[in-house]
Amino acid sequence: MTTVDGDTAAARTLGDLVLASRSPRRIEILGRMGLNPRVVPADIDESPLSDEDPVAMVRRLAAAKARVVRGRVGPQAAVLAADTTVDLDGVALGQPADASEAAAMLKRMSGRTHRVHTAVAFCAAGETEPRVDVATSLVTFHALTEATLEWYIGTGEPFGKAGSYAVQGLGATLVSAVRGSWSNVVGLPVAETARLLGLAR
Repeated sequence: MTTVDGDTAAARTLGDLVLASRSPRRIEILGRMGLNPRVVPADIDESPLSDEDPVAMVRRLAAAKARVVRGRVGPQAAVLAADTTVDLDGVALGQPADASEAAAMLKRMSGRTHRVHTAVAFCAAGETEPRVDVATSLVTFHALTEATLEWYIGTGEPFGKAGSYAVQGLGATLVSAVRGSWSNVVGLPVAETARLLGLAR
């Protein structure tokens, strides 16, 4: 049973909460919200469609993840899914394939501001179609030196991260400012998630 600050009405409504992601960052954020979801990764194809803008992409993927997991766990559970991307000049930056690609991404963002979008999709118990909300934050990087790039890529942290950095980790050293939700940049915007789950208005 999911609990939020004890046996609240919201916790009883959520019941069996399933997270359609194995992301440790999202699991940690939900834990801080007092939630202990069951983890059932969606494992869908996350390739962007041609001419699809980054916001449309995260909305589509978050909703698709929620639908896939809804089909696996049945209608009795509540399903939460999310998708995050880094948006530079209207182009979604995914996870780097190797150190060379990570360096190229980080150099493009050096000294500039980019957007981070996270779509959150939620299917309450008994619902078949997810409700989706999107949060956007602005992240500004310091001007990055070659030494900084070499050091950061050498830590291994860029791999498996959209945009080749993790703001909650050593990637914070690259960032000069975040405007908007910090938790959104980490991978799950708390305010939007709480509203979708019925924990806040």
